[in-house]
Order: sequence, then C-alpha cells, then structure tokens
Amino acid sequence: MMHEMGLMAWTLAAEGGQGAGGKSELGYIHAGGVISYVLVLVSMGAVALMIANIVLLRRSSLAPDHVVEGLRRLVGERRVDEIPSFCTTAENDSFLSRVIAGGLAKVGWSQFGRRECRRALEEAVARELDRLERVNHGISMLAALGPMLGLLGTVGGMIGAFATLGGGSGAAKNEQLAAYMSVALVTTAEGLIVAIPCTFAYMIFKRRTDRLVSEVGDVAEEIMSGLAAPAGVAAKGAARAVVARSAGAA
Repeated sequence: MMHEMGLMAWTLAAEGGQGAGGKSELGYIHAGGVISYVLVLVSMGAVALMIANIVLLRRSSLAPDHVVEGLRRLVGERRVDEIPSFCTTAENDSFLSRVIAGGLAKVGWSQFGRRECRRALEEAVARELDRLERVNHGISMLAALGPMLGLLGTVGGMIGAFATLGGGSGAAKNEQLAAYMSVALVTTAEGLIVAIPCTFAYMIFKRRTDRLVSEVGDVAEEIMSGLAAPAGVAAKGAARAVVARSAGAA
C-alpha cells in the first residue's frame, strides 16, 4: 500500500510530462526489473511491521486496566506473595506485569531486597524495552535496506547501459539502452519511496515507545509504593533511566 501510493504519485507526475506515451504504475515496476519486485515485497513487509507497531504500542496493551487493578488490589490487601503468580498467568501477560515480576524475582521479598529494587527493575525495564522495540528495529532495517537495493538496481542498470554503448547500433541499441536506464532510475526512486516513510515511521514509533514506557513507569511507581517507598521511587527511576539511555543511544 505504502509503496503503491508513493509510486502512483510519482508515476502521475511523470505522466504529466510524457502525455499519452507515459507508462502505467505496473509498467514502471516492470521496467525496474527483479530489484523492483523485491522492493515491492520490502514495502509490503514495512507496512506489516507498521501495523504490528500500531497494535502493540498502546497503553491498554502495555498496562491493561485489569492488570493494574489486580496488582493494586493485591498490594492493598498485603497479599504480596501472590503477585509473582498473578503476573505470570497468561491472561495478565503484559509489559507492566513482566517488569514487576522480573524485578521482584531478582530481589526477592526481603527488606534488603526491596532496597535493591531500583537496579533489578532497571534491568527488567531494559529487557522488556528491547523486546518491545524489535518490531521498530525491523522498520529501521527496511529503511536502510530500501536505498541499498535501489543503489544495486542503479549500478546494474548503468553496467548494462555502458555495455550496450560498446556494441550494436540502430534502433535496437537505443531500445536496449533505454531499458537499462529505466532499471537504474526506477529502482533508485523505488528505494527512496520505501526508505522515506519507513524512516518517518521509525521516529514516530520511537517517540511513542519512550512515552509509553515512562507512563508505565509511573504506574509501577504507584503500585510499588504500596510495598516500600524506596521501591516505588526505584520503579519510576528505573523506567526513566532506561528511556533516557535509549533516547541518547538513538
């Protein structure tokens, strides 16, 4: 969809200068050769990853209401021994439950363990953040792959064009030269059509991920503050520390 919409706009612009002799959208894709069809597949994969990110990066997915309320209830009733089993059940699986379960499993329930909760929760948040960003890293990879494939098509087309100039003559030579030039230019354009939306989407999803992880850290602070004040501060601090480090690395 992304690839076809972008290529359609580019094709219409080209047809405006060519009149009735302009190619159709499929004609341009065919003119790009094998690399062009590979870029179509890459664009389809990028759209699939974007849809997956839209589904994953929601507050209701990272910290579902029933999980938040269940944890609050367990903490309020001082049923702290039930929290690990609550977090590990399939229906309660979420970013928030995995962070809390991972942090508590690391430090245990001793008073000394609670004082060390910041480090444990920071490790848990970092682990879950890396897992959450895998789809977005895929989009980033495709954003880099698109221009590289386009460049490969450009180089192949130019090699064929220069080889054509070295032999043959007449109309057949001109047609062959035009075909190779089409491969070079069309694949370059298609690579950019894939890369530009992917780069934009990656930045948008990156900012959304950082914001949501900070919000989940606030929720974790509220829940953990019912167990021990230092642990509550640790939960929020751990989430923000990991987000800040991730943003700095980006």
